[in-house]
Amino acid sequence: MPMTARLATLLLALFMTFPVLAAPADGASLVPGVDYIEIPGGQPYDSEGGAIEVVEVFGYTCPHCAAFEPRLQAWKARLPADVKVTPLAAPFGGHWMPYARAYFAARAMGVATRTHSAMFRALHEDGALPMNGPTPTEIAGFYAGHGVDPARFQAVMASDAVQAEVDRADAFLRRTGVDGTPALVVAGRYRVLGNSFDDLLRNAQALVARERAARARVGRAD
Repeated sequence: MPMTARLATLLLALFMTFPVLAAPADGASLVPGVDYIEIPGGQPYDSEGGAIEVVEVFGYTCPHCAAFEPRLQAWKARLPADVKVTPLAAPFGGHWMPYARAYFAARAMGVATRTHSAMFRALHEDGALPMNGPTPTEIAGFYAGHGVDPARFQAVMASDAVQAEVDRADAFLRRTGVDGTPALVVAGRYRVLGNSFDDLLRNAQALVARERAARARVGRAD
């Protein structure tokens, strides 16, 4: 894990002990550099469907991502239909990479959604998988427990298609400046900042409102 990623996760853990500050609901009073970073020329990771995209950058081995997951899922369940949350596994290298490839393989095979929370539990609660140096066989064994053919899973995990997804994720992280997890990016244009998980979600909500208002203005102009 890069030094910047380690620092980001350590600071987030520290800030979790501080009182949570209220954030505006419409994005009008968010402070650049404090509540968000605007990404020049930012583009969504996946623009299909036209929804307002919120990318959640995570790592399965990241303990803060595991703690954030239930809060994110509760927040996601309350979102309107014009907002889409897209999980994105961070391919930072080292022990992050095997599980990033596993996520992209699971997504390619259509099982990522139903195995996502279970993978966090396997690593952080059950100890069913190693944090460092998991073999493809060990990872495939986890997915086999969820009805996936292990040999096929290993083949997909090692495929050029998954490598292309790893490269695309890496390019997105580079252009958005994400170097730690968990991280949220709204519409490819705003990297969300905050002193706690609740701050991240409130600021993301406000930035979604800002993006919605911007789209409405463009629509009226047309």
